[in-house]
Amino acid sequence: MASGKLNLPAGRLIAAALVAGVLAGGIAVYVSEHYAGNKPATVATGPADGDQCAGKADKAKAVVAKAQGDVAAMLPADPPQSLKFLSFTGPDGKPTGLEAKAGKTLLVNVWATWCAPCRAEMPVLDALQASKGGPGFEVVAINVDTGDDAKPHKFLAETGVKSLAYYRDPTLDVFNGLKERGLALGLPVSLLVDRTGCVIAGMNGPANWAGQDAATLIEAALAAQP
Repeated sequence: MASGKLNLPAGRLIAAALVAGVLAGGIAVYVSEHYAGNKPATVATGPADGDQCAGKADKAKAVVAKAQGDVAAMLPADPPQSLKFLSFTGPDGKPTGLEAKAGKTLLVNVWATWCAPCRAEMPVLDALQASKGGPGFEVVAINVDTGDDAKPHKFLAETGVKSLAYYRDPTLDVFNGLKERGLALGLPVSLLVDRTGCVIAGMNGPANWAGQDAATLIEAALAAQP
């Protein structure tokens, strides 16, 4: 099983705690300051998608070797596994999923309106999409609030989101599917997915996705071959 230690200067690591575990069916919320409370995702227990994903362990390690500073908690998947099973609705409200994103490198982020760290993280995810988004890369931020779209839309307006597409799963199947595979412990969770739908790295907790550290990591993922 993958394991890791967050190595940041003393003074930057403020807090990393799981709270509000009873919210939304037991989803935990990560509490941090200055994006230093993120935790490595345990990307180890789900089944690999045959040799297609399992054979990418070296690629995952090479990409994550570039994870420094703000994204130092990103860990390589061990083993890489397929995320093609993830399904949700798109901006038009129609069913879609990660399988429809084949050919793109993705940063998949799962968030909710009641997740305080998500509120701080959403503007930097939006900035990453604005700077790096295009034919080869997309930030796929998936909301998992139950109920209607009113709260998520209000949340996105309040946080000034302009570049992120609106993806949604009110059933919690996305989060539960990731949790069952050892990829999610709480919210937010971010997963780096290659062009063939294989997760190659993961992080539980928020990060500064608008900084140079994140840009370097994304560039490494884009440069890696499927």
